[in-house]
Parts: sequence; C-alpha cells; structure tokens
Amino acid sequence: QQIRPWDVLDPGVLALLARVRREEFVPPAHRALAFVDTQVPLLDGAPQGTCMLEPRVEARLLQELRVQPHERVREGGAGSGFMACLLGHQAASVLTLEIRADLARGAGDNLAAAGPGNVQVRQADGSGGLPDEAPFDVIVLSDSVAQVPRALLEQLTVGGRLVAVV
Repeated sequence: QQIRPWDVLDPGVLALLARVRREEFVPPAHRALAFVDTQVPLLDGAPQGTCMLEPRVEARLLQELRVQPHERVREGGAGSGFMACLLGHQAASVLTLEIRADLARGAGDNLAAAGPGNVQVRQADGSGGLPDEAPFDVIVLSDSVAQVPRALLEQLTVGGRLVAVV
C-alpha cells in the first residue's frame, strides 16, 4: 500500500523488503509504527531527526541505488541499522557510521542478530568522509543534510552513486 505507489517495482527490492524484518530494527516502544508511513523515533527525547525514514522512502532510495554484489557501500547515519542491513544483502560490503554512541551500539546489536554479516558499524561523524578507506561505489546519507559535503563526492569511484536527502 505504501511502497508500490511510490514506483518501487523492482522485484529484487520488493523481495528483500519482504525478507528483512523492519520491525526488528524499530525500538520496542514504537514497534506498532514499523510499517506506518511516518518517520519512527529511535530515541525518546532525542532531537528532531533521530529517526528511521518512512518505509516508502527507504524502498525508493534502495531501488534508485541499484547496488550490485561487487560494490562497496558507505552509509552515514546508521540509526537502527535497517538500511545498512538492506544494503548488506545487496553489496559486497557496507561500512555504516553513526555519530551517537547509543545508536551505534544498537545498530551493531540489530545487525548482529539479523544482518547479512558483511556490515561494519563504526561510531564516527561521517560528514567529512573516510579518505583512507575510499573509494566507495555507493555512498548513502540516511540522515538529511543541508548540502552534500564535497569530501564525500571525492570518495566515489568513477561511475559511483551518492544518494542523500537534502
């Protein structure tokens, strides 16, 4: 009801969304919101924006990226680890960064329980990029930004893709 009307029709993406249990990445207090078309808060009392994106937005981003099995992915804003888990099922490897220690720990726990095993969670501010670990085929900013940092664009492979909510 939410995802297909947003033109998410890729059979691989739809199958992946059916296989990875989003509700396992939603905080217990908000599990009833796991499939509601709204952002789900990750931390009570936290600043605005500390949340999971709407399922339709995550699905659309995943479809547009067209991640391939040989690609290296870097994500900024691990949150609960859900998007990193989805990406991990498609890519060779995923490095996801989370600036908040509590969220990084939670994402790591969620991914250990439900992840594909090729996702690494690191507590770090990813806005400046990771020049020592670049290049990346895909860069995903799962949190919103006012402007895409130039340093991230410079860390893409030739033909690489970056997706962000600006």
